[in-house]
Amino acid sequence: MKLRETVRPPRVAVLAAGSASGESGGAERLFQGVTSALRARGIDAEIIVVPSIERSFETIQASYLRFWDLDLSAFDGVISSKAPSYAVRHPNHVCYLMHTIRVFYDMFDHEFPDASAYAHEQRRFIQKLDTAMLADARLRKRMCIGKEVADRLWEFNGLAAEVMNCPSTLSGLHEGPFEHLFLPGRLHRWKRVDLAIKAFRLTDIPRPLVISGTGEDEGYFRQLAEGDSRIRFVGHLTEAEIADHYASSLGVIFVPRREDLGLVTFEAFLSGKPVLTVADSGEPANIVRDGVSGFVCPPTPEALAEKIVALHADPVSAAAMGATGRESIAKNTWENVARRLAAALGYDEKMGTIDE
Repeated sequence: MKLRETVRPPRVAVLAAGSASGESGGAERLFQGVTSALRARGIDAEIIVVPSIERSFETIQASYLRFWDLDLSAFDGVISSKAPSYAVRHPNHVCYLMHTIRVFYDMFDHEFPDASAYAHEQRRFIQKLDTAMLADARLRKRMCIGKEVADRLWEFNGLAAEVMNCPSTLSGLHEGPFEHLFLPGRLHRWKRVDLAIKAFRLTDIPRPLVISGTGEDEGYFRQLAEGDSRIRFVGHLTEAEIADHYASSLGVIFVPRREDLGLVTFEAFLSGKPVLTVADSGEPANIVRDGVSGFVCPPTPEALAEKIVALHADPVSAAAMGATGRESIAKNTWENVARRLAAALGYDEKMGTIDE
């Protein structure tokens, strides 16, 4: 008697470059979102965390080697994302790029205005290495989480990539009253919380500015806000608390410096709130339609203050812009992300199993 062949779902590794601090942020939410969405399509997806330490040039090189030496032969497919996970070697590899190591790219001059010749040499080395890894013939497809990342990849590495925004995994988002202004996220200089604080202090509106999150530059931001009782720092919030703060906001201020994606924009829209951003914010400026789903203004305290006052003066328009924002991202779903990633790996609508 002939035994019937058994079948199993395709096994896919979702590579995560783990930080030394172990903190969880947008990257970790993307890994979880991709994995859950692939599982919903019948694919056996698993997050593989590999330490990636950016403490020094030597630890960065070691991180590249960890991914290069990674044996994932037990998996049918691999999805890499942030640097240097795309150094992995696998015959069925798709890169859904979050970002390269930005201090060697667009943020180099900002972080190292007096960089040495050796630092410039390190920068050239990393860019050449990334170009070689991301142009590898074993890589089936390059995709990017946003136009900002795709443009950067073309500018510095001469490589084209498809753009596919990913949604947020934050649950419980809902619409509520239009009250305070909300600024969520990591308190880091690249997020330019200082720009928002300076702008808000130029206004005399009675609404509070609520700032959530923690980060290495929190002390500096708190110092900037001293003496203004309207500015409130609420620290780390649970997901439910974040959703409630979105829901009760008049609008969300999000003014990072050349952000790769910025899930804050999507979370605000899903809460029916407009987003105030600036022209050099990166992907948020690509997503927000000025005067339609929020405001996009020059990156100066004066220009941002003007938009804050305008939003405060017209809550009806704020509600209309928030509703438009929600409609604009209706097709930005994890289901679509999983479908396109599965197709890129060679798993079409009908293929959900691998013959054993």
